[in-house]
Amino acid sequence: MIVGAPREIKRDEYRVALLPVGVEELARAGHTVLIEVGAGLGSGIYDHDYLAAGAEMVPGPEEIFARADLVVKVKEPLEPEWALLRPGQTLFTYFHFAADRALTEAMILSGASCVAYETLRDDQGQLPLLTPMSEVAGRMSIQEGARFLERPQLGRGILLGGVPGVAPAHITILGGGVVGANAAKIAAGFQADVTILDINMDRLRRLDDIMPANVNVLFSDRHTIREELRLADLVIGAVLIPGAKAPRLITREDLKIMKPGSVIVDVAIDQGGCVETARPTTHSDPVFVEEEVVHYCVTNMPGAVGRTSTFALCNVTLPWVLQIARNGIIDAAQRLRPLAAAVNIHNGQVVNQAVAESFDLPLARLFND
Repeated sequence: MIVGAPREIKRDEYRVALLPVGVEELARAGHTVLIEVGAGLGSGIYDHDYLAAGAEMVPGPEEIFARADLVVKVKEPLEPEWALLRPGQTLFTYFHFAADRALTEAMILSGASCVAYETLRDDQGQLPLLTPMSEVAGRMSIQEGARFLERPQLGRGILLGGVPGVAPAHITILGGGVVGANAAKIAAGFQADVTILDINMDRLRRLDDIMPANVNVLFSDRHTIREELRLADLVIGAVLIPGAKAPRLITREDLKIMKPGSVIVDVAIDQGGCVETARPTTHSDPVFVEEEVVHYCVTNMPGAVGRTSTFALCNVTLPWVLQIARNGIIDAAQRLRPLAAAVNIHNGQVVNQAVAESFDLPLARLFND
């Protein structure tokens, strides 16, 4: 099979979908690997590293999409890439379809098989290809929140840990999954006052056991969310429904009870955001203010730490890339249930229930029994 990895074109995106070791493993298995010139530079990986591993370097994305049977990316294809896709081709990347109808319709029209990192679910019910980026985003959410709480960045002028005689910041984390737990770890290390809200009592009990004393856990309901918003200096939106649009937990009216200059970091923005006033932003222009509350809604947070994120992502994606390259997506999905769950669109039809329900589209079967 021919496997290709183009350079990412999303603004401020520095990750790359294959490491040289991935090229070496694919080449050893008899596959041809195409890498776009300069694709790894944002992660500190040079063209000669790929060449030494056995890659064929190509000058632009057109050749990769024209030749590759399997295209491996980090972020969803942007509009200039849509026309490059073709029927029978497999694209393996983060899609987050539920937040983007135009992308969904374009991928249906392409006829390609769209295999989404974020819906690949293992036999333990975990999301192994989403987890490392959720870990990165959760940890980054606190350092970005701390930055924008500074007064020159339009924040309240709050130091997360306070100082002796001055109270620390109050941080509210909506969601106790991977993002929320990692955010809480970092926030606790800053000696902030931290509260995690979640609707899963088993998860809350587990977090209560493992978190330090300055992290409290509360059951999430509408009343508790509003009480926490009154107290919060920093709010982290860390909710996730795999493959589906994020639930809206904070309304515009809710912002009016928050402190002026408080900060919301909506990590759920890739799935549409859990804040009514959220809209996607970039690393170059990361924040905006609504109702005197600073909103940070960057859709590719881990892209800013490209080297860390690339290695963390490729560690978990490579085994699945090898499976698809060896067997083709349909045979691989029949053999491996996690890959079947990752296929969102196939042959011009939506085969993922959450995506179909998000846009009221017909749901097709991936396999014909």
